[in-house]
Amino acid sequence: MYRLSKMRFGFPIGLFLMLFLDGSISQIFSVHLFSTPSVMISHLVVLWLVCGVLFEENMPMPLVKWAIAAGIVFDLYYTGIFGVYIFVFPLIVYVTRVTIKYISPNFLSGLLIYFIDITIVEALSFVASRVVHMTAMSGSAFLVNTLAPTLALNLAMYVVLYFPIRGVYNWLK
Repeated sequence: MYRLSKMRFGFPIGLFLMLFLDGSISQIFSVHLFSTPSVMISHLVVLWLVCGVLFEENMPMPLVKWAIAAGIVFDLYYTGIFGVYIFVFPLIVYVTRVTIKYISPNFLSGLLIYFIDITIVEALSFVASRVVHMTAMSGSAFLVNTLAPTLALNLAMYVVLYFPIRGVYNWLK
């Protein structure tokens, strides 16, 4: 069914659009998002992947392959650490699929899943930065100055973008 639908081309186009929108939002609103001491990081790629799992229903998609491809591009284009997002994005797809088995996908459960996924992405990114000595920030400073504002921004973007993204997915099916 996936091979015959518009989703075959629409999903990767949307994924890479979200990838570049992440960078554009960060560039355009950098004064507001990256003011010291707080940092807010946009994760629209994670939103697109989570929505892909939430909306795939009876049409399984190769989300892990696309997550790896997005992770490679994300690492090469946005970060200095090659390999973090190559593993984090597929992990997010896996965690979301496992969670969906236990709770039915709807707006509120998707919000909870997205909260968990953003926490995983940010925590693993922070740990990787600590391992390669790119940051000297303490764990408590990370929780207050990076994780909390990032969660607030991304959960607000989820609330605003959930129904338009659902409409796009329904149109692509």
